[in-house]
Amino acid sequence: MSNTPSPPIRAQLDCVIARVSEALIGKQDRIRLALTALLAGGHVLLEDIPGVGKTTLATALAQTLGLQAHRLQFTSDLLPADLIGASIYQPASSTFRFQPGPIFAQVLLADEINRASPKAQSALLEAMEEQQVSVDGVTHPLPHPFFVIATQNPMEQHGVYPLPESQLDRFLFRLSLGYPDRRAENLMLSLGSTRSLAQGLKPCLNVDQVLHLRAQVNLVHASPAVIEHLLDLLSASRQHGIFVHGLSPRAGLGWLNAARAWALLHGRTHVEPEDVRQLTSHITGHRLLFADPILAQSHSHPAHWLLERVAPPENLS
Repeated sequence: MSNTPSPPIRAQLDCVIARVSEALIGKQDRIRLALTALLAGGHVLLEDIPGVGKTTLATALAQTLGLQAHRLQFTSDLLPADLIGASIYQPASSTFRFQPGPIFAQVLLADEINRASPKAQSALLEAMEEQQVSVDGVTHPLPHPFFVIATQNPMEQHGVYPLPESQLDRFLFRLSLGYPDRRAENLMLSLGSTRSLAQGLKPCLNVDQVLHLRAQVNLVHASPAVIEHLLDLLSASRQHGIFVHGLSPRAGLGWLNAARAWALLHGRTHVEPEDVRQLTSHITGHRLLFADPILAQSHSHPAHWLLERVAPPENLS
């Protein structure tokens, strides 16, 4: 593989980012991160206040990639069967037929996931991990690709069920969109509804091309020096007394896949240490919690502590 992706790959990725940016204005960095997660085979937890574009991001990304999307509003009375589907009795044939639920989509927007009961949350998160669901002893594979964008409002305190740490680990990234800057919001006000813009976007890719891009991510080279640097960061997170729990092996595998996808998005077929480091805050924000309150006060984010302690390698050979 050459040092740069083939021109068609670069053109495809640039098209996706530019087109999604037509609907989600001024958020190219977040679009790149969401696309990175999808290409790396991960999922995204969007933690933000209502109305900043979470649904627009999911819709625009699905439209531009030529993928089927579903949106499901999570509520306290949502049952696992409402999400994954159920076997429905057919009187004419005296048999049961599986009726797929909304989880059978290539892009699923799980809105306000922390409002659902732990049972409903577990049904989604197990499906994210296994890429399949089981109903009445029968296994049903989910579509490929299968990408979840789950949202939660950090300001909500009442009527919510916070995700436990073991389930947060299923999300590759935790992101926040934040408010648009003045220029972007001025353009939004001039254009009107960005959600309708997202629904009308023309695809840059189709399903087969998305799956091909995922395969290309696996071909991006990570040198022994880059692997060692990632291992140093993982080991630092597991130092006794610093964090409540260190980063899991699952987090490490996801981090490396994300760094490969990030490199591909930036026109390279090899991972550089900076690819790993640039993703640190998005990998660690929902996984690491300082054990010492004093450390928490002196460091605004666990990623800052890790990056201060672990320097990038000088020799990449």
